[in-house]
Amino acid sequence: MARKLKSDPVLFLATVGLVCLSIIMVWSASAVIAMERYQQPYMFLMKQTLWACMGLAVLWIAMGVDYRLYKQEKFIWACLGIVGLALVAVLFSPPVNNARRWFSIGGLGIQPSELAKLASIFFVASMLERRITRINEIGYSLLPIGLVVGTLVGLILLEPDFGTSMSLALIAGVMIFAAGLSYVYVAAAGLTLLPIAGLIMFGAAYRRRRLFAFLDPWGDPLGDGFQLIQSLIAVGTGGVTGRGLMGGVQKLFFLPEPHSDFIYAVISEELGLIGATAVLICFCVITWRGLRVAINAPDTFGSFVALGLTTMIAVQALVNISVVLGMMPTKGIPLPFLSAGGSSLLINLLGMGVLLNVSRHASSQQA
Repeated sequence: MARKLKSDPVLFLATVGLVCLSIIMVWSASAVIAMERYQQPYMFLMKQTLWACMGLAVLWIAMGVDYRLYKQEKFIWACLGIVGLALVAVLFSPPVNNARRWFSIGGLGIQPSELAKLASIFFVASMLERRITRINEIGYSLLPIGLVVGTLVGLILLEPDFGTSMSLALIAGVMIFAAGLSYVYVAAAGLTLLPIAGLIMFGAAYRRRRLFAFLDPWGDPLGDGFQLIQSLIAVGTGGVTGRGLMGGVQKLFFLPEPHSDFIYAVISEELGLIGATAVLICFCVITWRGLRVAINAPDTFGSFVALGLTTMIAVQALVNISVVLGMMPTKGIPLPFLSAGGSSLLINLLGMGVLLNVSRHASSQQA
């Protein structure tokens, strides 16, 4: 009888634990705002619960699908084609907060840039598996990867969404570096991208204001520095044990978007240092177990897919928490598994399902 394959239980429990906490904290952070704005105090709770159920179902399905199916060229190019068309089409959608990032389907927002990260991970992993022995040949390996990833990054920048585009580029960069990219190319890429990133950062007035507010939030406490100041107040007043669930004050129209981009500030205020640290530990566990899966994967494709998916979660968590704590300029990147937002939660849980499937095959190799 064939032995039943088992996924990494620690990775699974850390992920599900964050999703369960998300439903509780989104409800706590959004109830008053939802009542004031929409006269529906349970609106964000119901949406988050729906997305969480859908996401966990997708995770469970993906856990049972052999990850090696994703390296088929037809599948990869179909995904890239669909994502590319969606990223172009979304540019013609109605703007929301001066950005065109979402489609609205049945009242639920769909963000194509989230799917772009997953499609690019499969593409880069497939390319690296086939061309890893010649990774430092520009025309053979680096140029094809750069053209595809660069096109996706460029389309996302047009939305505009600087944070997601840079996250996608960083994920691809980590995967390529792990494949054995020469340090000469790393240095050259850094020297090339640094001025480009500077031009992008200073090329838009709102990005310049965010940077200056990060450097001196008290210079404009009621304007561009307001978000960071309110976030730091929320974190600081939580103390060790917090004010208690539903007891936070900063979410009451002081902290902008408390249920999405700044949910970690609400967690820090209501659950204190203990709750905030527990969340950090969960992300550290996910990163540790994900890298462990990448190292023990049975083939090169699985190894790079695991690395890409782990980097995707780790980078988003690092950036979001750094923004909340005033360690980085404000960016609209949600906290994985915790922030309100369907597309991000669904795609992240799909990615974790794929990662858990890789871990299932990795465990079979170790046994």
